[in-house]
Amino acid sequence: MQAAQTKAAILVEALPYIREFAGKTIVVKYGGNAMGGADLTDQVMADIALMKFVGIRPVLVHGGGPDISAQLERLGKKSEFIGGLRVTDAETAAIAEMVLVGKINRALVDGLNRQGVRAVGLSGKDAHFLRAEKQSGTINENGQRRPVDIGYVGRVAHIDTSLITDLLARDYVPVVAPVGYGSAGETFNINADTVAAELAGALAAEKLLLLTNVEGIYRDINDPSSLVSSISAADARAWIQDGTIAGGMIPKVEACLTALAGGARKAHIIDGRLAHAIILELYTSAGIGTQLEP
Repeated sequence: MQAAQTKAAILVEALPYIREFAGKTIVVKYGGNAMGGADLTDQVMADIALMKFVGIRPVLVHGGGPDISAQLERLGKKSEFIGGLRVTDAETAAIAEMVLVGKINRALVDGLNRQGVRAVGLSGKDAHFLRAEKQSGTINENGQRRPVDIGYVGRVAHIDTSLITDLLARDYVPVVAPVGYGSAGETFNINADTVAAELAGALAAEKLLLLTNVEGIYRDINDPSSLVSSISAADARAWIQDGTIAGGMIPKVEACLTALAGGARKAHIIDGRLAHAIILELYTSAGIGTQLEP
């Protein structure tokens, strides 16, 4: 009986959040280092299914950098990065598309379908809903940052949300691979955090949830107790400028800022390695990770 009462108390705690988020669009970015294996992926799919069944309109954007690197290695191609961006020739772009669209996207769609959710896999090339433009890398040369050509790596130039909104209206969960098309029809690999952020802004999403492999933003990266539960966009920008936010956390925070500037109401950086991290963030009073607000 005690166990049943505990479960009932948990459901009651979740009720205000279920009511608050019903009918709202939430963009979830999952992939890369947050993908911790089949069991964890199944838990993430279960979380997204629960979101759907209690009235949220989830959109899932995924990455897959480690899988791309592994496939390139199997094919005898060495991965090269400049400024955190993968140097991508035409062959590498084709391999990345194969992994992202043909393997990872398909697996996530299957996982959601097994949970009873009607999921549809997409890339930005479908209905040309995500147009990209070439992005340059930068290198340090004699103390100066110089742009360099890194191939078919893109940034988001335009998102046509009509395909996504049509799918949401028809009760589907869109699952988006971060592949876009260029003005000449070329294929561009795009950072998944960036795609999720731009899409969250364009959809005026209630939230962007970035699942990553860290707990959130720290005042002091060497002090685990300094995790920040909430921060304003202005303070986040200031912390980037003064070095409080540094290294690999910068692009995560910048993605959140992009989402907020584009029209999303809130953005969250949470540890996707935790079991049911999405549910802990959305439906408990404590929450996890760091919330960014305009």
